[in-house]
Amino acid sequence: MRPKTDSPQNAPVCSFAVEGIDCADCASKIEKAVSRLPGVKRVSVSIVDRTLRAEGSGPEFDRNRVAAEVRSLGYEPLLDDATKDARNDNFLGIVKRILDILPLALLCFGAALQFSGVQSLFYIPLYAIAIITGGYGFARKGLLATLRLSLDMNALMTIAVLGAVFLGDWLEAATVVFLFSLANLLESRSMDRARRAVEQLMELAPQTALVQRNGDEVELPVGEVRIGETLIVKPGARIPLDGTVKGGSSSVDQSQITGESLPVLIEKGADVYAGSINGEGTLEVGVTSLEEDSTIARIVRLVREAQAGRAPTERFVDRFARFYTPAAVAIAAVVAILPPLFLGTWDIWFYRALVLLVIACPCALVIATPVGIVSGLTAAARAGVLIKGGTFLERAAEVDLVAFDKTGTLTNGVPKVARIVVLNHATPEEVLSLAASLERYSEHPLARAIVGAAREQGLDLAVPEEVRAVPGKGVEGRIGGETVLVGSHRFFTERGICDHSEGNRCPASDLQAGQTLVCVARGREVAGAIFLSDSIREEASDAIAGLRTFGSLTSAILTGDNLSTAEAVAREIGIDDVAAELLPKDKLERLNHWRSEGKVVMMVGDGVNDAPALAAADVGVAMGAAGTDIALETADIALMADDLRKIPFTIAQSRRTMRVVRQNIFLSIAIKLLFLALAVAGLAGLWMAIVADMGVSLAVIANSLRLLSISK
Repeated sequence: MRPKTDSPQNAPVCSFAVEGIDCADCASKIEKAVSRLPGVKRVSVSIVDRTLRAEGSGPEFDRNRVAAEVRSLGYEPLLDDATKDARNDNFLGIVKRILDILPLALLCFGAALQFSGVQSLFYIPLYAIAIITGGYGFARKGLLATLRLSLDMNALMTIAVLGAVFLGDWLEAATVVFLFSLANLLESRSMDRARRAVEQLMELAPQTALVQRNGDEVELPVGEVRIGETLIVKPGARIPLDGTVKGGSSSVDQSQITGESLPVLIEKGADVYAGSINGEGTLEVGVTSLEEDSTIARIVRLVREAQAGRAPTERFVDRFARFYTPAAVAIAAVVAILPPLFLGTWDIWFYRALVLLVIACPCALVIATPVGIVSGLTAAARAGVLIKGGTFLERAAEVDLVAFDKTGTLTNGVPKVARIVVLNHATPEEVLSLAASLERYSEHPLARAIVGAAREQGLDLAVPEEVRAVPGKGVEGRIGGETVLVGSHRFFTERGICDHSEGNRCPASDLQAGQTLVCVARGREVAGAIFLSDSIREEASDAIAGLRTFGSLTSAILTGDNLSTAEAVAREIGIDDVAAELLPKDKLERLNHWRSEGKVVMMVGDGVNDAPALAAADVGVAMGAAGTDIALETADIALMADDLRKIPFTIAQSRRTMRVVRQNIFLSIAIKLLFLALAVAGLAGLWMAIVADMGVSLAVIANSLRLLSISK
């Protein structure tokens, strides 16, 4: 069973936005510094959301202390949205936008003067001001990093600029400052698209709601609506909060929540979700959750938490970058010192060393994985597939066996009583009444079908005593002083109740394809058997056909139902393997057997009854998780709708994402190695190194953002 990485639910948490995070190197530096604070247990920084989340314990864990540590690194913590808005709109924000433009203007004016042949006295001050105004931000961060004995990207760029100034190449120094600032700006704007993709999910829900209060219809902010109140949702309006329909009927577009492409017919008693679009009818909706607890709010919260995690590939790249940067700096030092000792011309080799320092910045490499992972997670969420982190997205790409529960997963989970066979002078009504009385409090789909059939016939149900469920087999208890057993043929055989005599056998041989047998005994005599049938989901065949397109990937059924029923379902929809009549522990053993053979197993179930099997698999997938707290919180991947076709989509999306990540990593490393060689050979200048680094970073981001366009 794989280890879970969830944090303690009751751990104190502080979270806020951080201004100035430009790349994964910034995030890593902040995480490392904050993790060293007293009381901090865990910290993660999202470069997409530019947010920090820290968990800790004890009186030493303090939000203000965390914010102060972030500030000491040269970044600005934004402790509330008002602060963030004020910084963008006030005088300081206007000054910042002017300073973004000033270095370019000064650089162009200075270059025009230089190439017109005027004295350096006139253009060097312009270059100097451009360097100071454009480079102050990253130079300050670089100095603070150096004081902490850490050579980050900002420190390397500062050294490169000062080195160019020292060599008297003012134009190159000013050009490097401008290009580096431009690279950060473009990177930031490109990352905004991935960030907005998640924020747009939250904006689906309207800010106001029409509420019935004291006989009137009142429009209120959704934050003021209480659980139990009734909403009026008019045709064409978005539903503001999760709830249950109390009156009216309409078709509702839930595609943004569940990924279902077609509107769903909603009638009294049906659940609806915030952000869904009402169709042609007016609905009265009883509120079941507050704004912060709605399904869409939980989706956004879980996606953001998933983004903050680290996939295995991302952790590997981070470790590689920690070795790569010092190695590149060491090579630069060797280039600056050794060749001049033998060849002279120290200024030429010193310049080449500066170029190597620029190339040592691991921006594109470190950002290659997280942007791809975040884009893949976001696109999946928009399609109604909630993947709980990069670890599971990466693992899903490696899946080569998909195991399905049968009842409620491959079938509709609404079995019906097909026929009743009686023995030992019992009547069909007695058999059904005994079974329904014993199963009346069970939530199992077969039990609900039996109880429903009894109530449809108007049968009186007894109150059972000493009821005891036997997991995976059946249930026993006492009714009217007699022991009654209800369960599988295997259960009865183990108890020695069924034998081969004509009067006391479970009629398993009468079982037809696709049916499930439930035996009923009174005392030591078999009273009869109930045959139930369940229809297969319409999309099941399409889903299995979709899995077959992956080539070597295989499928299987793991079920506690009888073998003939499971085999009939497998034949009809094309599943490769069947394991039936399994107890919960048998399912775990089968999953562990597959995993011991080196298979990466995905288990698909309903998220509640299949919890042990979902946990034992490499990737556990819960279906129909919309509005289901348990499935949303416990599954590795949650399908918001009961649509099996999302299984091949999930695997395909995971494989697409990891393919993009590998492309990003290869491109980043190849360009770095190329320019390392060019720099040593003297064929690359500082501005070329900056342009190459910026170009690769933007190419990596653009390649990753392609994933956002895939949403079905």
